Amino acid sequence: MTHHVLDPIERTSEVLFGLIMVLTLTSSIRVTEGSQADVRSVLGAAIGCNLAWGLVDAVMFVMTNFMERARNLATFRAVRQAPSAKTAQARILDSLPRVVSDVLTSAEIESLHQRLVLLADPPQDVRLTRRDFLGAVGVFLLVFLSTFPVVIPFLVLSDLSSAFQASSAVAALMLFGTGWSLGRYAGRPGWRAGLGMVAIGVGLVALTVALGG
Repeated sequence: MTHHVLDPIERTSEVLFGLIMVLTLTSSIRVTEGSQADVRSVLGAAIGCNLAWGLVDAVMFVMTNFMERARNLATFRAVRQAPSAKTAQARILDSLPRVVSDVLTSAEIESLHQRLVLLADPPQDVRLTRRDFLGAVGVFLLVFLSTFPVVIPFLVLSDLSSAFQASSAVAALMLFGTGWSLGRYAGRPGWRAGLGMVAIGVGLVALTVALGG
């Protein structure tokens, strides 16, 4: 089985975040109807903003993965060092998704407990791995590169109205594509999830602009 560095939810979230950021800024171009110098200023701000937030998201990705593994290690140790089987079983149940824990019997939970006890001793500490850094690079690229398809129409079309329409169409297609991918991953109709993502994206951009973002 292939394990991707970033799962579909993470990939979709990062692309959506990058699109929301850049659309919030490009929307201001239409509102202000500024000069070419103003347009270049806004586009530069959009690229710089997604560059910065790509870096922030990459760092947060590494931190989140590190802390999650630290939590898992702490849970593993707590189960192995529990003073009683009942305490160990309670810790195991707390660490499992509700849909899983609700269907396990006491015998099955105790079987998990015994298997965990027989495992080799866990590492003393959690370390950053190559996978963490690859994931961080992926997060950064998704946020940063999602900027360019939206801003390219402003760079190649001289008519501001046409550029804005082309940019909006590209953004809508990207939102639909990310929604389609996420819907298929969740076992839902791709077209419905795609349309839902377009609606969510438009709504978030409108809200962000209204709030002065």
